[in-house]
Amino acid sequence: MTKSKKHLGKYVDPRTDFGMKFYFGREENKILLIEFLNSLFEGEKVIADLKYKTVEHDGDQEDMRRVVFDLHCIGSDGEIFIVEFQQLFQEFFKDRAVFYTSRLINKQLAKGKKGNDYHLPEVYFVGILEFDMNGGANVALSRETDRPYFYDVALCDKHTHEVFYDKLGYKMVSLPVFNKQPEELETIMDQWLYLLKHLSTMDKLPSFLDKRIFGRIFAIGEIGKLKEEDLMSYEASLKQRRDAESVFNSALRSGHAKGKAEGRAEGRAEGLAEGEHKKAIESAIKMLKNGFEVKMISEILGLTVEEIEKL
Repeated sequence: MTKSKKHLGKYVDPRTDFGMKFYFGREENKILLIEFLNSLFEGEKVIADLKYKTVEHDGDQEDMRRVVFDLHCIGSDGEIFIVEFQQLFQEFFKDRAVFYTSRLINKQLAKGKKGNDYHLPEVYFVGILEFDMNGGANVALSRETDRPYFYDVALCDKHTHEVFYDKLGYKMVSLPVFNKQPEELETIMDQWLYLLKHLSTMDKLPSFLDKRIFGRIFAIGEIGKLKEEDLMSYEASLKQRRDAESVFNSALRSGHAKGKAEGRAEGRAEGLAEGEHKKAIESAIKMLKNGFEVKMISEILGLTVEEIEKL
């Protein structure tokens, strides 16, 4: 197998499972993850070092397309805090994010101690979203920030808007919504998001990206430098991403076509014509094989949960 396949581009795409792990999941490259996370924290936290922890998420689907890193971070002042870093492809992710942070918090309680001993470390969830969290809807932006692609979420009082608990936070970026051009990149975060979205189409380190931060990515990310087994893994990961995107887009089109027939007995309020229902079933099977959740498939295609579970 040749390493000069033009259709792969010059650099490993960080938006694939392989690419995300290649750049951010290796001990020798952890400085890249530290720099990226620091750009998202924007001075709220400054990570000086981090340790990768083994991920054991009971009950998760093994074939779900996502990357997960559990990180124990050491701040510049010596403080310890926990970051769960995920690459997310599914729409219904909020419950998942809250569930994971809740589990991380629960694990910090020392076994055998009294129930009133609840001194906990800070926990943050960082998500790279491969979809528009608002479904393309117009977002009302504050006067202070024009960043609809970045969500900085905390537990706040609804009336005063003051942070109620400052040891839990969610920081998420939506790459499809990030559309800034090179001349519009104002922060290191902007540069990171631009790189994540466009690296696979670049042929060299552009002058508008900070060489001190991003030089390593361009040095290690050349596809021509990959070992044969890594090249095969990358191609498989790239195909998996493209297949999942194709299935998802096809499912959306199929879902938009529903509702032409009268309601069916199985509880579909709007129903699907016989031919459309057959296509929806075929799309559901493909989505299940690509790791999509039953609830998500039901929402997109209009099939009932019971129908999908029978597949």
